[in-house]
Amino acid sequence: MKKWQLILLILLLIGSSFTPALATEEPQHDKELWSAVKPLDTITSFMNTGAHPDDERSHLLAYLSRGLGVHTASIIANRGEGGQNEIGGELGNGLGIIRSREMIEASKVTGVKVFHLSETTSDEIYDFGFSKSPDETLEKWGEEVAYERFIRLIREYQPDIVMPSFLDVESQHGHHRAINQLSLKAFEDAADPSVFPEQLDEGLQTWQIKKLYLPANAENATIGVEVGDYDPVYGKTYPQIGEESRYLHKSQGMGREIEPGPQTEYLKLVKSSVGDIPKKESSIFEGISYSFNEYAKTLKKGDNRIKGSLQKLHKELEEVLDAYPRHEAVLKESHDALRAVRKSIKKVENFSFQEVDKNDLLHRLEIKESQLQHVSMVASQLNITVDVEKPVLTQGTKTNVSVEMKNEGKEALKDLDIALLVPKEWEVKGNIDPGTLEAGEKESFDFTVTAADEANYYQPYEAEVLTAEVTYKVGKEEASITAAPDETTAVLPEIGLKADIESLVVNTAQPRQEKTVTVTATNYTGSDVSAKVNLELPEGWNSVDAKTISFNSGEKEKHVSFTITAPEVIKDEKFFITPVATIDGEELKSTVQEITYDHIGTFYYLKSSAIEGVAFDLKFPGNLKVGYIESGFDKVADQLSEVGMDITKIKDVSLEDLSQYDTIVTGIRAYLSREDLLQNNQKLLEFAKNGGHVVVQYNKPGDNWDPNITAPYPLTIGSPSIDWRVTDEESKYSITKPEHPLFNQPNKITDQDWKGWVQERGLYYPMQWDENYETFLTMTDLDGDQFEGGILMTDYGEGSYLYTNLVWYRQIQAQVPGGYRIFTNLISHGENQ
Repeated sequence: MKKWQLILLILLLIGSSFTPALATEEPQHDKELWSAVKPLDTITSFMNTGAHPDDERSHLLAYLSRGLGVHTASIIANRGEGGQNEIGGELGNGLGIIRSREMIEASKVTGVKVFHLSETTSDEIYDFGFSKSPDETLEKWGEEVAYERFIRLIREYQPDIVMPSFLDVESQHGHHRAINQLSLKAFEDAADPSVFPEQLDEGLQTWQIKKLYLPANAENATIGVEVGDYDPVYGKTYPQIGEESRYLHKSQGMGREIEPGPQTEYLKLVKSSVGDIPKKESSIFEGISYSFNEYAKTLKKGDNRIKGSLQKLHKELEEVLDAYPRHEAVLKESHDALRAVRKSIKKVENFSFQEVDKNDLLHRLEIKESQLQHVSMVASQLNITVDVEKPVLTQGTKTNVSVEMKNEGKEALKDLDIALLVPKEWEVKGNIDPGTLEAGEKESFDFTVTAADEANYYQPYEAEVLTAEVTYKVGKEEASITAAPDETTAVLPEIGLKADIESLVVNTAQPRQEKTVTVTATNYTGSDVSAKVNLELPEGWNSVDAKTISFNSGEKEKHVSFTITAPEVIKDEKFFITPVATIDGEELKSTVQEITYDHIGTFYYLKSSAIEGVAFDLKFPGNLKVGYIESGFDKVADQLSEVGMDITKIKDVSLEDLSQYDTIVTGIRAYLSREDLLQNNQKLLEFAKNGGHVVVQYNKPGDNWDPNITAPYPLTIGSPSIDWRVTDEESKYSITKPEHPLFNQPNKITDQDWKGWVQERGLYYPMQWDENYETFLTMTDLDGDQFEGGILMTDYGEGSYLYTNLVWYRQIQAQVPGGYRIFTNLISHGENQ
């Protein structure tokens, strides 16, 4: 053991006592340099698999990557589009972009590479909401596509160890169970040339995973990994580093403060290609060569011609580690090691081995070459800044790019060269003569970049369209690194269009009325531009002619309004109204959603500018007056107002005179977000007792819901929540009281009203309720679970109280006619009576 490693080990042992006073006496460390050199300590690799961004096992990954230097990655299936957003209004694909970037930023903290199975914003591998079934999940994702991508990533990354984050058990989310199943299948299939042989035709190699672990507990684990050690370089324990990364999942409210202390991660070895599965292990790396030195010892006679090269390379890598924390020494040693690893690669490529897996060995050597180049960049203290004058481009336009390099180290960097990497059809002008950047020198290099006339528009999950590749030499060995601009470089349409409404409902039971649609046009050219803007309307609709708008250079937005009227005769069906901008004969029909947060940066989501509409017959009492207690988690009040209902948003329950309303409705999870409702719940019950009608939409068990006193009679919300939901949006149902007014007034409910639902039927079903409540329907999920409590109602005093956990907000916000019609009946009940 080297002297500096002995000192660091002593510090680690001292730090594990978690004495705060000692923490203040630690020597200064260079986290960036240590993070670069530590991976040279091992040739092992580990891959964690999960379904959603934030599924990663952050504490374990931090320990493996930052603590041991293991080459570590995560495969994540989808983008988390089906979740909720705690930091903004983005949902669906907009939220998916946020969560994907949060995953990448979080993984920078733990030193983990992130891969996704989902490749585009229109991908079938989508977070479609909670699922109880892995079969349903894989059916919706497309099992063949998902598995092909999974195997491809295994063969590309070539991990020694794979571990899914979750078990395949009934208490787990179907998405988690699906990834568990794919992980287990891949253990054999990634090594089988008959599985997706087309990948081998493309140049990929089969890959045999060495070990596959599952999460476990102390009773059934084959090993417990102590991850709670204190690391003096980072000034934290590995679980604390893990939580630091989880804080970056801000849209999901992740991250928590934890105290330093021991923490064991229990794992169970279930598959192994490097020996029998023991009852207990001392290390997850048993049977796997941890370093090139260990690898060399496994070589058989006839294959040991490479042995000396690997042993020499191991020594060179140790010398890089020994040079820490001296930047100049690390720089020199890293280039010596680069020379050694490149020589080894050439030898392995030219050898014909008898038993050695050439692909396996080359892969490990190539990883070390990449890691050494990163070490060189950090040790050189070469500061690279890529500045794009106009990060937002349109097709065929130019921008100036400046690459500034400052050598903040003490060693000269020779034969310095820069190349801008852009798509094939783009043009780059600017010549750089390779030269030397002396210590302390700063130079700036200027380029002009022209986007292709038919350049693809920005896609958030594709690679950067503009980066700078910098090469230099230290001694005789070259290193190459890539730097990206701080801001996202994006090709956008010349003009983006966004209507002030995203959806429109035409109530065919009501007289037609004029509707004003205001379109915001955004100029992305940054220069003078004119366009004609109009609305593409369904047949029979009335509107005004196209309007011309002109932007001067520097003008960003303009607004144009249109008055439209639906025809008297209109089919009960979906329709689209599309804002269009025409420039020089080219029609533009895109909305550009800009997504900007400090913790992730700026990104864009391009989608159709179309307003989605639907026409259907919806009846409601003309004198019905509804008070809506919004939770912030749904937009039902706005949607009901849009169809002509008299809806008032109640700002403060304590101050409101509830007697002016016929019905009071609470938004989903209102008891969590509305303190005024929680503190004045008795006032809501008094409203019902005095003759009003109360409709309460679903709450979670932990949303300040008291089973005994929140509702007028005891009502307990189901727990655990996974057991109390109907995830199949097309699930079978049975109305047990079809003659009841809830299904007949003011709208006659038919089978058609239960069709076309989205995502799910119901969440957080009640599990127990008082006999005073009346039930009205049963629903049966894919797994056969049957629930009766989707709508519970009781008379209370002179009025009534209705609790419903069916997801009306999803149906209404997705413009499902049946969602509107049935929910309107529920909230109209008091008036009907």
